Amino acid sequence: MDTNTFQPRTDLSALQTGVEAIREQIGKVIVGQSEMVDLLITALLAQGHVLIEGVPGVAKTLTAKLLAQSIDAGFSRIQFTPDLMPADVLGTSVFNPQTREFEYKKGPVFSNLILIDEINRAPAKTQSALFEVMEERQITNDGNTYRLERPFMVIATQNPIEQEGTYRLPEAQLDRFLFKIQVKYPDLQEEISILEAMNRLHTPADITSVVEKVLTSAELIHYQHQVKQVRVDEKILHFIAEIVHATRQHSSLYLGASPRASISVMNCAKAQAAMNNRDFVIPEDVTGIMKHVLRHRIILTPEREMEGITTDDVIDQIIKTVEVPR
Repeated sequence: MDTNTFQPRTDLSALQTGVEAIREQIGKVIVGQSEMVDLLITALLAQGHVLIEGVPGVAKTLTAKLLAQSIDAGFSRIQFTPDLMPADVLGTSVFNPQTREFEYKKGPVFSNLILIDEINRAPAKTQSALFEVMEERQITNDGNTYRLERPFMVIATQNPIEQEGTYRLPEAQLDRFLFKIQVKYPDLQEEISILEAMNRLHTPADITSVVEKVLTSAELIHYQHQVKQVRVDEKILHFIAEIVHATRQHSSLYLGASPRASISVMNCAKAQAAMNNRDFVIPEDVTGIMKHVLRHRIILTPEREMEGITTDDVIDQIIKTVEVPR
């Protein structure tokens, strides 16, 4: 079947228009990095969080800010540092002398799109404060539960090279990220284009001022609901489960992926299908995002790590061993 000419049963034209509008706005500033941009949009539609890893200067933070700026929703940026406390992120109870009662002052995490810069700079105590809010979209303080408004997405960045003064993210937190995006250097022509673009700008403020809001929160929530309705054949579900299950038995892996990984793959594949104007998932939707969903959820054995093998290499091996449904 030619999927390019297939007419979806669900009208996804508005979703596609919205996706293209976001790409266009980010593209006004960001040269290249199309994979990172598409994965961020995929995670936004799949209602997941993203960890972006890359050396300084490859536009990790800027891209996240531009994505937030293209959507008419709340935005907070939190710079993680070694002295940051959980209350600085979640908020805390403050005594009001007029009412003689404690009142909860909400922290910066009470927004729609949250950018956490250098997430591995804060100690484990502060990192663990994100567990509940990332998974359950709520915060518990002094016995009271506060639910966050939709949409809600955490975009975190980290530097893989500089390890001094950093704290490794625990596996439980890594598992809460839908994607781990590894950002590479631009090629030569892209770098020339970056220099030409920056040469035309007069001040740093010019960089973000060109980006317009092209999507409302209500529209985004509607598109997220449409993504949930995308159909997944039983054969595709088996395909996803077999790949994830194989990570738990592979000789090169010390730790395999959890069932949360299978759910994440399914949700991302639905978003990929919708972005390509299909209301059903095909195997390419699954294999195309598999590395980004699994690479931070599996751990190599020490022997394989010393040999220079990467988690992406192992994921490629596993995909090749699983029969693709037809």
